[in-house]
Amino acid sequence: MNPVVHFEMPARDKKRTKKFYETVFGWEMTQLGKDMGSYLLATTTPLDKNRMHKKKGAINGGFFQWGPEGKIPHIVISVDNLKKHMETVKKSGGKIQGKPMDIPDIGQFVMFKDTEGNMVGMLQPTNM
Repeated sequence: MNPVVHFEMPARDKKRTKKFYETVFGWEMTQLGKDMGSYLLATTTPLDKNRMHKKKGAINGGFFQWGPEGKIPHIVISVDNLKKHMETVKKSGGKIQGKPMDIPDIGQFVMFKDTEGNMVGMLQPTNM
C-alpha cells in the first residue's frame, strides 16, 4: 500500500494561520521562505532526530497560499516510484498537473487530479 504521508490546506493569511494552529492545537508552525513557495510547515506530532515520526500512523502537513489554483485541502500519498505511478494515474483516467519537482531533503513531488477532480499529491521520498 501507499500511505497518506502529508496533508495540505490553503491559507489566506499565513501569520493568522500560524497563530491559530499553534494556539488551538499546540502544533509547531514553521514559515518557510520564498525559495520554498512561502510554505507554512505544520509539525503535528513529535519527531525523532532524523525528523521521522515517533508515533506510527501520524502525519504532518502544511499550508499553501490560497488562490485560484489552491482553495481546497488535499493529501499527499507516498510512492516508491513516482514515474511509474504517474503513468498509472494517466492510464487510470487521472491527469498529472505540471512536472515533478524536487523538494530538497524530502523527495520528488507532483500533483494530479483523480477521476473525480480531486487534487492529490504524490511523493517519492528521498530515502526510498
